[in-house]
Amino acid sequence: MSQHTFRALADPTRRDILIMLRGGDMTIAEIAANFAMTRAAVKKHLTILSEAGLVTSRPVGREVHNRFAPDGMAPVINWLGLFDAFWDDALTNLKDAIEKENP
Repeated sequence: MSQHTFRALADPTRRDILIMLRGGDMTIAEIAANFAMTRAAVKKHLTILSEAGLVTSRPVGREVHNRFAPDGMAPVINWLGLFDAFWDDALTNLKDAIEKENP
């Protein structure tokens, strides 16, 4: 389990940035336009997301384009998978209860 990934996702601004990047590559200026913060602050958020493997960057001319890296979500998905049995049991119990009341 990657602590970097969970740390990155713990911040609502970084989660918002990831949601924006799902739509395609964006520059720091494009991301910053959606927040009441400086480009430097956005860059810090992008650095944390990059360290977690959730964002990649590539230079395009004088700009840097940032892209969501979905493979970086693997540690979260794997960790959440540990709880699948709980949800399977809970849904089975709910189904059984409904069928019992409505034969």
